[in-house]
Amino acid sequence: MELYDIWKQLDLSWQELEHEPVFTIEQARAISDLLPGIGVKNLLLTDRKHTHYFLVLLHEDKRADVKSISQQTGVRHLTFGSAEELQQLLGLTPGSVSPFGIIHDRDNRVEVLIDHALIGQPLLLHPNTNTKTVCMHYDHLLRFIQFCAHGIQQINCPGASGQGSGGTP
Repeated sequence: MELYDIWKQLDLSWQELEHEPVFTIEQARAISDLLPGIGVKNLLLTDRKHTHYFLVLLHEDKRADVKSISQQTGVRHLTFGSAEELQQLLGLTPGSVSPFGIIHDRDNRVEVLIDHALIGQPLLLHPNTNTKTVCMHYDHLLRFIQFCAHGIQQINCPGASGQGSGGTP
């Protein structure tokens, strides 16, 4: 329960729902009707040399425009990280990818990229397991990421949920 202890220490608030394991955005959408908030798509990206890692948080309706993300980060040739890298870096398995996994990244190898469409919103996220979903406000998530001393960058991925410009949250 280390994750929940940190949330309590930071005085964060959240709502939680336990459910059957979910592995896809489509399965998660069924749960999103039961909690307030925006569904978040979480992806691990890396460069070809596997020296830069990014945990990308997108609105559930957006697709990961890897070329755009590459341009915004200045890191060329991004690709999706493997299940092994996900486990090694964040202690997570496919289907349970979550920004809360950064508590396992003691070497700060993973930078968090947050799409502008999520800024200021209540967010639906897994607490490092795909059998639970929490609704946590963006501001509280940001406090958690800052507590873990990880880099954060705002990005702008084109898609159905809005438009805007990149910057630092």
